[in-house]
Amino acid sequence: MDDKVIVRDYFNATGFERWRRIYGDGEVSSVQRDIRVGHQRTVDTLLEWLRSDASQSGGSLDSLKICDAGCGVGSLSIPLAQAGAKVFASDISQSMVSEAQQRAAALGLQNNPSFAVQDLETLSGQYPTVICLDVLIHYPEAKAAEMIQHLASLAQSRLVLSFAPKTLLLTLLKRIGEFFPGPSKTTRAYQHREREIVAVLEQLGFKVRRRTMISTRFYFSCLLEAIRPEIETEKPN
Repeated sequence: MDDKVIVRDYFNATGFERWRRIYGDGEVSSVQRDIRVGHQRTVDTLLEWLRSDASQSGGSLDSLKICDAGCGVGSLSIPLAQAGAKVFASDISQSMVSEAQQRAAALGLQNNPSFAVQDLETLSGQYPTVICLDVLIHYPEAKAAEMIQHLASLAQSRLVLSFAPKTLLLTLLKRIGEFFPGPSKTTRAYQHREREIVAVLEQLGFKVRRRTMISTRFYFSCLLEAIRPEIETEKPN
């Protein structure tokens, strides 16, 4: 079965219930809590990057226009909107988007974020910043490269990605499926070599400005910020 169909069906059914709990604030298992912490660290790190850039340029997040591709239940889109950024958020799963809309409404957010049910390949438009967190793990190398290429075509100045890194250590320590332990609880999970992701970005005219590795016991994510060199004004500290 096509990976996109698998991902859509999973996140509209059993996967939705699992990840809604993980990305919420209720009681979860120790493993799910660990993944929640890791994902939140990724979100917090990215928010810190964006705030730092805005501060250096004398502005704030309310000057940003962002596409959050693969928004899930809104764990990034919602705090961005609360900070004033204009956010277009999409996800392949109707269930995820509905949950995100409900969470945004409960916080009094009206029309921002703007949510849509779309897969990455059908996104269109132009955005100064395009972000895709914790999505590439669901797609093999060739498909991930295609998605990065499409996302890059939407990004006017900055593209931010996170992915499960493929390193010798992690390959030895864990089988792919052990990133998200538990029978029948996840889709196929793919690791990606950082150098290959960077090579794709460079071929598309981007260069990596920031990168960091975020890891807990069960969550492993490499977070990359890539920019178009012609728009760089000042390299962050």
